[in-house]
Amino acid sequence: MSGTRVVTEAMPDLRSVAVGFWVGSGAVDEDERQFGASHFLEHLLFKGTADRSAAGIAAAVESVGGDMNAFTTQEYTAFYVRVPDNHLELALDILADVVWRPAFRPDEVESERNVILEEIGMRDDAPDDVVHELANAALFPDHPLGRSVLGTRDSITAMPRDVIAEYHAAHYCPRNVVVAAAGNLDHARVADHLARLVPATGGMRPQRLQFLFGPIERATGDHRVTEQAHLVLSLRSIARDDPDRYALSVVSQILGGGMSSRLFQEIRERRGLAYSVYAYRAAYETTGSMSIYAGTAPDRVAETLRVIRAELSRLVEDGIPADELVAAKGHLKGATTLALETSSSRMHRLGRGLLTLGEIPSVDAIVAAVDAVTLDDVRRVIDRVFATDDHVLSVVGPLDAAELAAG
Repeated sequence: MSGTRVVTEAMPDLRSVAVGFWVGSGAVDEDERQFGASHFLEHLLFKGTADRSAAGIAAAVESVGGDMNAFTTQEYTAFYVRVPDNHLELALDILADVVWRPAFRPDEVESERNVILEEIGMRDDAPDDVVHELANAALFPDHPLGRSVLGTRDSITAMPRDVIAEYHAAHYCPRNVVVAAAGNLDHARVADHLARLVPATGGMRPQRLQFLFGPIERATGDHRVTEQAHLVLSLRSIARDDPDRYALSVVSQILGGGMSSRLFQEIRERRGLAYSVYAYRAAYETTGSMSIYAGTAPDRVAETLRVIRAELSRLVEDGIPADELVAAKGHLKGATTLALETSSSRMHRLGRGLLTLGEIPSVDAIVAAVDAVTLDDVRRVIDRVFATDDHVLSVVGPLDAAELAAG
């Protein structure tokens, strides 16, 4: 099939199927002329093909009770449809059509350009979204990973239809696509039907450009009048396939992964400093990030930041005790199992795994990997990721980020 990889998982007790087309290109693959093209395509491909209008695509899926969506990341883009199992071929037909045969009608390009500009405006009006983008830009300055997936107002406004079509032709070749499906299905049926839909020529899978990582920016801010200040403390972390990734997930859970986490208990429960506080990890092909978010009143930001830094220091100096390790592993193992009870979640696991890792570890293998994490593993990943002063502080609100970082 011209190099397209197909992976399925049968779930015979269900009455649904979820199908996803996973494209191995995202925001990091764009040149300066194409800044925001991956996300533009995420919107534009559902606008119509040679044989289908946007309304026709939506009606075809929704008339059988299905739903469809898409998303863009720094390194890949995904389009997916979930339908009752007797409409599997419909899902494959529509996704193959929108991914490989878009019309790029000029009027549709212009209408979707306006939609994306509205989305950028909506993001800009949400300080709790802006702060994460500021953090990423400061953590990876002058690097594609630090750019917004949405693009900018200038780049989206200036991007010609031909540039979008050129990016599509280069990156949406069959060799750069994984088709994943899960639900009440038969693999041979999926593969046979898909074989009639894949373009005859596979093209060459584009090579991802490699960029050097420069020094981080220690403080970044968006000074505006807000009722609540939003802050993110970030540092660089490990790549998505690093052997220590399971140990880092355990540490992230202990630090800020839930209501029993250290940050939640200390910042919200004991001190009442914030309603929302959590830690999260992002992982990419060659690097990653580890971040802590909190939203609090402007006059309590300094105190909140002191508590966060104190918890990080305690983590580095003392590590974690055995009982916290057991509890965190129990949470991760249970959450992994519970999160994979639908056809959509199974399809996402298949597509993301094969596209980004080249393999799909079983649920049992993931659970076993988490269960195998030891205190020594945790100590090692703490030393690798957290034992540094190279923190990035990003703040949105009526405060000076540089002054806070210095304090």
